Amino acid sequence: MQHTLVTLVEDRPGVLNRVASLFRRRGFNIESLTVGHSEIPGVSRMTMVIDSTPQNIERLIQYLYKLVNVIKVDDLTHETTMMRNLAMIKVSANEKRRMEIMQLVEIFRARIVDVANDSLIIEITGAEDKIESFVDVLRPFGIIEMVRTGVIAMARGSSAAMSMVNQEASLAA
Repeated sequence: MQHTLVTLVEDRPGVLNRVASLFRRRGFNIESLTVGHSEIPGVSRMTMVIDSTPQNIERLIQYLYKLVNVIKVDDLTHETTMMRNLAMIKVSANEKRRMEIMQLVEIFRARIVDVANDSLIIEITGAEDKIESFVDVLRPFGIIEMVRTGVIAMARGSSAAMSMVNQEASLAA
């Protein structure tokens, strides 16, 4: 079963390496990993998707808390969440096929972010299956290059655990 963990960590050099090394040492495979700044200055948010049993995930969470720079770990697997992925796809687009691609972009609610004489760069966000479907539709046109983020996730509604972290951060400031 896939589990989505959100981890708040201190924004310090080497933290990502320590987390990744923990996964490696314990034999966990990270399906998706996305890291970025959070709403709290000096704190980064890591969203990880791991395929494992609930018991192993519990153990992994305990291991994560033993890392010095880990502030908070939440397993969002059974929460009501909003999950998104982002992809930028450069597709071959001569004048003859450009309108057809633009119609597909509109259908999938994507957007064109760059236009060149022989290509388009398209940005799409959404669930992984939506992005996969869009990529499949674009393949016949000739995908030149593609880059994708991992999953980002956020629990819906107000979260007591995260607001507690926000209160602690504002008190420290």
